[in-house]
Amino acid sequence: MKINEAIMYQTSVKEIGQDALDFSEIKMAIFFGDSAPDALRSSCYLIDVYPVNGLIEPGMSLVIDDEDYRITAVGHEVQRNLVNLGHMAVSFTGKQQAELAGTLYVTDTEIPEMKTGSTIMIKA
Repeated sequence: MKINEAIMYQTSVKEIGQDALDFSEIKMAIFFGDSAPDALRSSCYLIDVYPVNGLIEPGMSLVIDDEDYRITAVGHEVQRNLVNLGHMAVSFTGKQQAELAGTLYVTDTEIPEMKTGSTIMIKA
């Protein structure tokens, strides 16, 4: 890691819901902590809930298994949901304006293939 890269958040995928990959058609991945409601659990990548060290802002990086995705927009509920629930939807559409309150938008690309143990980080 470069000295100027501050890790704001770090966790890993503990479990993958059986329907989580269905959202790849709309270029979205949904992360949730253990408190995921039963109705949503099968659609999520389940993660441990950890504190966020600072404010998540556009221009930072979402890193999934050493692949960097530039954050382009941050919904106004992302920070609170991530801290309290481990919940964050990630849209790989590159949109510059957050359309959904709980969604983090990153570079327009295909969703990376994630597995149990995949690391998720947000870097300043």
